[in-house]
Amino acid sequence: MGNQTKVTEFILLGLSNDPQMQIFLFLVFLIVYLITLLANMVIILVVRTDPHLHTPMYFFLSHLSFVDICYSSVIVPKKLWNFLAEHKTISVHGCLAQMFFIFLPAVTEVFILSSMAYDRYAAICDLLCYLETMNKGVCALLVSGAWAIDFIDAAVNTVFASKLPFCGNLISHFSCELPPLLQLSCTDTLTSHMVVFTSVVILGSASFLFTLVSYIHILSAILKICSMEGRRKAFSTCSSHLIVVGMLYLAAFFQYTKPSSVSSVLLDEMFSLQYSILTPMLNPIIYSLKNKEVKTAVGKILGKFNFFK
Repeated sequence: MGNQTKVTEFILLGLSNDPQMQIFLFLVFLIVYLITLLANMVIILVVRTDPHLHTPMYFFLSHLSFVDICYSSVIVPKKLWNFLAEHKTISVHGCLAQMFFIFLPAVTEVFILSSMAYDRYAAICDLLCYLETMNKGVCALLVSGAWAIDFIDAAVNTVFASKLPFCGNLISHFSCELPPLLQLSCTDTLTSHMVVFTSVVILGSASFLFTLVSYIHILSAILKICSMEGRRKAFSTCSSHLIVVGMLYLAAFFQYTKPSSVSSVLLDEMFSLQYSILTPMLNPIIYSLKNKEVKTAVGKILGKFNFFK
């Protein structure tokens, strides 16, 4: 260990080394990123400007959009730069910082999704007390609590990772996520693996069970609706939410809890692309842009700028 050269930077090898493929991927990532920014910024704008959308559901949607912008912006701009750069490097401190800011919005998003599920439970199953249950103080507490818990989680995992010595600097991934980073450590990473596994299991399971219980009550209430049309609309709304939640949980849990014996660079990258880049783009479309109230609010804003004249 005494003669070991200290690693000062990492090389991100993810996705492709083919120059032509990198140009193609640059354009794809750029388009996805621009759509992500535009769609989520539109959601934030319409929720803030339209009084009809000043409800708990849209309050959480606007914060979800903000989290998605942060999540995507942590990863995509650096990757776009690497597609065009000759040397695809990132400093050790920059890598640890990116890892911290990947953890932070990722886990926050999970808890906001749970808050949205609870909001739907309160609206469907406890309508008479809905305004009292989901008042502004409760909504603000849920969001601020999510950020606080996730800040601690991100800080703990980053601190443990920063103490590790690294023998290599080639990261077989397109971003500085913790699992591929731990593979470069010279020492036993059991403690770091246990820390991340414990945090994912505790925080992930808590939010998942919270969402699951909420939706069990929601589905039970929906089944009691006499109108078939009412059931269809309610199930349609729930299924969209559950699909996104399911995709996010499955990808994240597989990435952070799978044993190293089933590790695959291609598989890891596919799952990471799904929950870190595609999900932030799809969330505003699935949750909001199909909503009539949001469509109306967007139309009003565009109408003010005479886009349809």
